[in-house]
Amino acid sequence: MLYFENDYCEGAHPAILQKLTETNFEKVSGYGTDPYCASAKEKIRAACACPEADVFFISGGTQANSIVIASTLRRWEGVVAAATGHVAGHEAGAIEFTGHKVIGLPQKNGKLDAATVEDFCKTFYADSNHDHMVFPGMVYISHPTEYGTLYSKAELEALSAVCHTYHMPLFVDGARLGYALVSEGTDVTLADLARLTDVFYIGGTKVGALCGEAVVFPHGAPAHFMTMVKQQGALLAKGRLMGIQFDVLFTDGLYTRISRNAIETANALKKGLAAKGCRFFMDSPTNQLFVVLENTQLAALEGRAKFGFWEKFDDSHTVVRIATSWATKMEEIEQLIALM
Repeated sequence: MLYFENDYCEGAHPAILQKLTETNFEKVSGYGTDPYCASAKEKIRAACACPEADVFFISGGTQANSIVIASTLRRWEGVVAAATGHVAGHEAGAIEFTGHKVIGLPQKNGKLDAATVEDFCKTFYADSNHDHMVFPGMVYISHPTEYGTLYSKAELEALSAVCHTYHMPLFVDGARLGYALVSEGTDVTLADLARLTDVFYIGGTKVGALCGEAVVFPHGAPAHFMTMVKQQGALLAKGRLMGIQFDVLFTDGLYTRISRNAIETANALKKGLAAKGCRFFMDSPTNQLFVVLENTQLAALEGRAKFGFWEKFDDSHTVVRIATSWATKMEEIEQLIALM
C-alpha cells in the first residue's frame, strides 16, 4: 500500500527520536519550564527575528486554533475566515464550542482577500443594527491554505493593514508552515510573519514532530494565556516532549531542510501525473496535490494507494488530495506514477 492520505502518516524525524532517547532519564521540571523548552523558544525567536516574542507549545493544531481564538476574542466577537478555512470546515465546531462564531467569507483558491474583508467590515459597521450582530474580532488565515496555495508578502501586508484599520488581530494557522516557507516562488519568511501578524503558529505535527505546535505572539500574548492552555487540556505535564522536538527542529536548519523534501517529491509527482494526463483540480505549489480521478479509477486503486477524499467533482469523478511529507521517498513517488 502506498500512503499519500496526509502528511502525518509517519512518526517523527530520527533526530528527534534520538534526542528523546538520549534525554529520557534526565529529570527536568514540568509544564514547559524545562531547559529544552527554554532553548527551543530562543531558537524560534531568533528564526523569526523577533527577540521579544512570547512562544508557547500546544499539543495540536485544533487545540492551538481554538485556544488562540478564544483567548483573543471578547464574548461578543467572532473570527473572520475563508469559507473553506480549516476552522470553518474541519474542526468539528471546536471554535463554536468556545462560544465564538466563525464568520465565513468568499475565497479564491482557498485565500481570503483583503478587499473582501474590508468590504465585509464596512458593510457591518454601516448597518445600524450591528449591535445585534456578532462583531468581526479577528481574521484567521492558514499558510498554506486548505488547497495548498500561498499568500504573497503583498497579500499579507494588505490583510494586515485592513486588520489594523478595524482593530482585528491577524492570526495565521501554520500547521504546514514549513512547506510554505520553502516552496518555489514564495517571498514570505518567518520574519515577515512576525512583522505582519499578531499571532501565528509553527506546525510540528505535520512537519517532522511526533506532535505539537509552537504558537508565537510577536507583540505579546493575551493575559493568562498558559492558564487557558491548561484549562482546555492542551498543556502537557511532560512539556519536555515539546521542547526537545522543537529544539531539534530549529537546530542547524533541520525544519526547513526536511520541509524541502515534501516540496521536491510533490513537484516530481506533479510532473509525473501531468505526463500521465491526470487532471488537476487546482494548481498547488506546496505538498498537497488535488487530482480529479474517475470513480472507476479510484475504485481500481483501492487497496493499492491511499489518498484523502476531498470533494465530489461530478457524478463520475472525485477530487482526491495526494499529500507528500518530510519523509516521503522518491521511490514511492515513482511507484505511484507507475501505478497511475
